[in-house]
Amino acid sequence: MQHQIHKGEAAGFLALQQTITRAVGVESFRLAGSVPRTVIAIDDIGDVVPAGYVAGEKELRCKLAALYRLVDHFGWTQAVFNHITVRVPGDEDHFLLNPFGLLYHEITASSLIKVDIKGNLVHGGSTYFGVNIAGFVLHSAVHAARKDARFVVHIHHPACVAISAMKCGFLDVSQESVMMGGVSYHDFCGVLVDDAERESIAKDFGPTNRQMFLRNHGIVALGSSVEEAFTRIFHLVLACESQVRMMSAGLENITIISLEAKMRSLEVVRRASEFASAGNFNKKENESEDTKIPDIKWNVGDIEYEAYMRMLDAAGYRTGYPYRLPSYRRPAKND
Repeated sequence: MQHQIHKGEAAGFLALQQTITRAVGVESFRLAGSVPRTVIAIDDIGDVVPAGYVAGEKELRCKLAALYRLVDHFGWTQAVFNHITVRVPGDEDHFLLNPFGLLYHEITASSLIKVDIKGNLVHGGSTYFGVNIAGFVLHSAVHAARKDARFVVHIHHPACVAISAMKCGFLDVSQESVMMGGVSYHDFCGVLVDDAERESIAKDFGPTNRQMFLRNHGIVALGSSVEEAFTRIFHLVLACESQVRMMSAGLENITIISLEAKMRSLEVVRRASEFASAGNFNKKENESEDTKIPDIKWNVGDIEYEAYMRMLDAAGYRTGYPYRLPSYRRPAKND
């Protein structure tokens, strides 16, 4: 069913769901908060790619819009503020981001706007809303300094803001914290609207760290894929929430994970990533048909992200996500 819904072939199922939605004015699947919401498809572009899109842009738009929906689902949003951006393929430095004015659960593939590195509008998307140039300062600084920053996520989650303001900073006190690798810090200089601050943001982020705390402000994480970006922000939020809860016991009562244990954990994560990328995830020798696992090149973060895409598609949100495993169920055996 997941594959059918994803491809738009389960017309009867979706028609029934839409009929129920119109009848009662709500839908049974709810994202963050308690306000009932109608189903707004993520992939609202269809088969005809609009003028102004480069090769691969439609799929990228669907991935980015779906990530906005997950951030909303987990309650990491702050009204219409903050951004998640992605670098568009091609020779130009163009980026997709949310139009300023939409809540995250309203964002669709077609509504995303395209800007250049200075925040100038290249493609206005399908809404009347435009770009929040001031809000793009952080993202443009990171994208310009780090070519490996394909996706950049910035949120103001309360636990992350709390950690960003603590003098002790982000501590290695949970498994999630040591999985992150190095973190950077950028001091608060006021509301981030000054282009002159771009250089200090790039300098503070550095060349290798993939997450940074903005002091008294929030966090930013980058990824080379949508799956990596989501996985990093997900574990970073979990680590911050855990640390905030621990801090109530007093810093003197918290056990800090040793540097040796942290480095050992990072090595396990690195090896797992290489192992998965080689297409050997969970692979066994002499597998029978009952235990055989498809030879898929999973990267770290892919499996859980694909599971969340199934969740959205099963609810009728039509993510447009290119599943590596269209159906997780084994074919039924013939009697």
